Amino acid sequence: MTTNHTTQRIFLIDDHPVFRHGLRQLLEAESGLAVCGEAEDAPGALASLQAGDLPDLALVDVSLPTSGGIDLVRRLRVLHPTLRCLVVSMHDEHLYAERAVRAGAVGYITKALKPRAMVAEIRKALRGELALSEGAATMLLRSAYGGERRESRYANLSDRELEVFELIGRGMKAGAISEALRISTKTVERHQAGIKQKLGVAHTSELRRIAAIWLSESSAPRPQVEDGGDVPVVSGSEP
Repeated sequence: MTTNHTTQRIFLIDDHPVFRHGLRQLLEAESGLAVCGEAEDAPGALASLQAGDLPDLALVDVSLPTSGGIDLVRRLRVLHPTLRCLVVSMHDEHLYAERAVRAGAVGYITKALKPRAMVAEIRKALRGELALSEGAATMLLRSAYGGERRESRYANLSDRELEVFELIGRGMKAGAISEALRISTKTVERHQAGIKQKLGVAHTSELRRIAAIWLSESSAPRPQVEDGGDVPVVSGSEP
């Protein structure tokens, strides 16, 4: 695709090739937008961004192999302070939006957005504005003005531990979590042990119970996606 000086360049970081393909199609059909590169994990993204000209925006998924997306945002903000990062994830924004913004992202949007709304939020991020769903914006405002924070008990969990905790709350066992996050079962079990220690929980059954309660209290309903995939509702893709 030929670009000109008015074209804004976007780099995609997501481990699902179908999602990257659909998002590339969506963005390159838009005037003034072009996808300049892709990576499926944090090491690939860091290497690509170090080697070439920086894009105007990096779209980062929360769940990446080897290193979570929010941790990657933190690293990118240190290595490339001028690079804007927008987190785009299948996870409910009530669970991760605040962490993403605190890490330095210019926003957090879900893959459940309709194509037109997704493009609008991406353009907001390119302008340096905060790109958030209505629910996430309300939550962040409430937190900023001293409202109740449901996550307080879980604030010591790392970003990856929070992902594992969420999937435990959805009833997934270690093997399924391993496949969903593209990490080994041993790594999942290590994270589970860390979560138990931080929350003062002795038994896995109790961990599952409190994870389910936390999830029901913290997140809004979201569309279910089969086979662990997260395909956007974009041209050429099925929801």
